[in-house]
Amino acid sequence: MADQIQPETPGADTPQQAPLTIQGQYVKDLSFEVPNAPAVFGQMQSAQPDINIDIGVNATKLSETQYEVTVTFNASCDVGGTKGFILELVYAGAFQVNVPDEHRQAVLMIECPRLLFPFARNIIADVTRDGGFPPVMLGIVDFVAMYQARIAEQQPAAGAAEGDAE
Repeated sequence: MADQIQPETPGADTPQQAPLTIQGQYVKDLSFEVPNAPAVFGQMQSAQPDINIDIGVNATKLSETQYEVTVTFNASCDVGGTKGFILELVYAGAFQVNVPDEHRQAVLMIECPRLLFPFARNIIADVTRDGGFPPVMLGIVDFVAMYQARIAEQQPAAGAAEGDAE
């Protein structure tokens, strides 16, 4: 007779939850303006577009282990001193985060944005192309450096506050 498989006893090996799960991702806000159309398109024949992009990351706690992480992109384009376009994209994701408290902030500010970034980059390229401009192809963003800079900004402020208390 064949070997019989014994049923697992409840609670014997409780499955661990994944440390990070994407529950959903979405465009929270998208704005694209071409304030000087159609003249700016003629200027692009003789002047190279100058594009500036600022990127920010924010995390909001929704429940004990659920967070919304947003990556904000503010981009502008100047063509020969004329404003070409203004773009704002807030791309967000809902995440289930099951990591120790000491690692949670780094996961939220580094790993979650890394997962969202390729989708946001694609939206920005499509919107700028569809708006009549060459597609803006964002390079890789160093979210670790952004997180470290944010921590460095907060530490002197905390030190100054402690110094004021004495």
